[in-house]
Amino acid sequence: MKRNNLQEDKTLFESIKKERKRRNDTLEMIPSENHTSPAVLEAMSTILTDKYAEGYPKKRYYGGNEYIDEVEVLAQKRAQRLFNVPFANVQPYSGSPANMAVYLACMEPGEKVLGMNLKAGGHLTHGWKVSFSGIYYDSAFYGVSEETERIDLEEVEKIAKKEKPKLIWVGGSAYPREFDWKGFSKIADEVGAYLAADIAHIAGLIVAGVHDSPAKHVDVITTTTHKTLRGPRGGMVMVTEKGLNKDSDLDKKINKAVFPGLQGGPHEHQIAAKAVCFKEALEDDFEDYGRKVVENNKKLADELMSNDFRLVTDGTDNHLCLIDLRNKNIGGKKAEELLELAGITINKNSIPNDPAKPFNPSGIRIGTPAITTRGMGESEMVEIAQIMTSVLDKKSEKEAKKARKKIKKMAEEFSLPYDI
Repeated sequence: MKRNNLQEDKTLFESIKKERKRRNDTLEMIPSENHTSPAVLEAMSTILTDKYAEGYPKKRYYGGNEYIDEVEVLAQKRAQRLFNVPFANVQPYSGSPANMAVYLACMEPGEKVLGMNLKAGGHLTHGWKVSFSGIYYDSAFYGVSEETERIDLEEVEKIAKKEKPKLIWVGGSAYPREFDWKGFSKIADEVGAYLAADIAHIAGLIVAGVHDSPAKHVDVITTTTHKTLRGPRGGMVMVTEKGLNKDSDLDKKINKAVFPGLQGGPHEHQIAAKAVCFKEALEDDFEDYGRKVVENNKKLADELMSNDFRLVTDGTDNHLCLIDLRNKNIGGKKAEELLELAGITINKNSIPNDPAKPFNPSGIRIGTPAITTRGMGESEMVEIAQIMTSVLDKKSEKEAKKARKKIKKMAEEFSLPYDI
């Protein structure tokens, strides 16, 4: 076989070069994105990508997996230590398959699931009608209070007692406040439901100790391994002591749901990269990183509010801000386009009870995980807020292009953690 290298594929390599330049010169502020370490990228590109390993360590359907087993067991043990749980399945390809495995392990098709409404900041896989979770399962939803825009546990309890779900999800993709795991646990116990925490967005904050851990209160935990955990794109399912006390076979059911229920051969190069990111998250400086993510985001929120931006829930506890732009007389789609022109990558996003349609919602979602990885601090948050204010108040491409020079200069001062 000819020993090609990537540069020889000129068309593809040119696209990668352009993405490298874009990322070098701009600020990634989508809350679900981050920058991985060189070690994570290196693990993803190893020869482990070649190996089939259907099954689990010591119980494979292919030969030649002695060292693959070592890699996967290492990832499992590090995940268990990181999240203080007795069981972790590290094979899910991403977050949605991880959540699918929970359904398959805990429910029968047609049974009731209760999750946070997508329109209130929840996730597609928590029962939304166009997702498998809403197609194959009977969905009910809780939302947020119209007054506070926060989850009202008394209302959740009423809904749960009425609907009697088999599974309750806690977690979301656009909720800027902490979750009350203990309060949800009480409700789940009252109605006899499994309680699952989807911590995809906040896993790194939990590890860093700046967000409460659900491990003592829920039965199952799912997460992605990128976002605030700063690893490769991938997923994971964990079972807690409480979950095993409720159902002693829950770990076995999760394993069976992942394979052969949903997946074939696991991506062991991805699992190796997960093991790398778990090791990095176990190091002392990761606590400092998680704390700075939240500090930066709160500073950014305060600065934006002082410039007449209306933040959903009037602030944030975590890594993201959800901004209602209606008082600025600009839609989320246009705001996303102008900020991207200025060199700030964010995403348009619906706000609770949004009167606008999802493809041009009333809000935007921004966050600080990636720019904190680059080393930025509170002074940069002040500057970013000023730039956002100028661009979105003036609503002009001319102002956005002018701001681009400032953003490029800032990006140059805080280099990426890898030479891609």
